[in-house]
Amino acid sequence: MTGLNAAALDTIFLAARTHTRWLPRPVDEDVIRRLYDLLRFGPTSANCLPGRFVFVRSADAKARLKPALAPGNVDKTMAAPVTAIIAQDLDFPDTLAKTFPQVDARSWFAGNQPLIETTAFRNGSLQGAYLIIAARALGLDCGPMSGFDNAKVDAEFFPGGRIKSNFLCNLGYGDPAGLYPRNPRLDFDEACQIL
Repeated sequence: MTGLNAAALDTIFLAARTHTRWLPRPVDEDVIRRLYDLLRFGPTSANCLPGRFVFVRSADAKARLKPALAPGNVDKTMAAPVTAIIAQDLDFPDTLAKTFPQVDARSWFAGNQPLIETTAFRNGSLQGAYLIIAARALGLDCGPMSGFDNAKVDAEFFPGGRIKSNFLCNLGYGDPAGLYPRNPRLDFDEACQIL
């Protein structure tokens, strides 16, 4: 396997920015499907794949999401062509026979709700990160965010309690006029150790 070229690294990481303003350009369903087809190949522990994704695109769905948003996130989310709700399915052990057939992985989780919740949150979060990388690779801009009422989102989009929302990510074609200067990042020695 070879590394990506500089242009690809710019697209995914170095030149990519978090967007809060959006061009009035729709995101086609085909792009959303391609996005999932990429992100689903990102690694998760025991290929558990607990991530669940709702792509809020229609006016009706946006109206359902709006009451759960913090005031500072309403305008940018309503203007975004798509808002992905990234969530995790606490019943993911039920799919392990399909996704990890080598052993009886479901038995690892039987009766252990804390392990289920930790595994679902950790790996669902990873899948949310893969969503951002896949979206950028397909030419979309992203605006990941907290700032919403998880309980309201879960009641509206995931009744039943087995799926829990994690974070939101606005998707579309960002308006560069809405960007601020890039904020600093921690240097290697501030964030890392090599032992």
